[in-house]
Amino acid sequence: EQIKAEIQAIENKYASIYTHRNIDSLTYYADSAVSYFVGQEPISGKAAIHQFIAEELKDFPAGAKIINETIEIYVTDDGNNVAEIGAYKRVDSTGKILQNGHFFSFFAKRDGRYVCTRDMATAHPVAE
Repeated sequence: EQIKAEIQAIENKYASIYTHRNIDSLTYYADSAVSYFVGQEPISGKAAIHQFIAEELKDFPAGAKIINETIEIYVTDDGNNVAEIGAYKRVDSTGKILQNGHFFSFFAKRDGRYVCTRDMATAHPVAE
């Protein structure tokens, strides 16, 4: 439960990047991370991922936010690696769901903290 809470806190901080449009505070990814964003080719390296997110933030609706939920985690015996299955939703300022889906993230403990080395997301159709 302690590790799950730690991963959820990491996800909350990641989501706040979108809410506050502050890419400079993003510490989610390892230098060698690879991300599989919805509808995109894989993006390799923390710098490239940050650039992609910075571009995405330009079109992120004012007042919108992302909510990430850690559903399950699988921790290696030594505690150095964590696989996470989660759900997300993007909502507008009224709470209307703009997009939702699931994600899978793999974390490795580096310098005493978890960083994401691989992640992948799916999106589900939103009912009008």
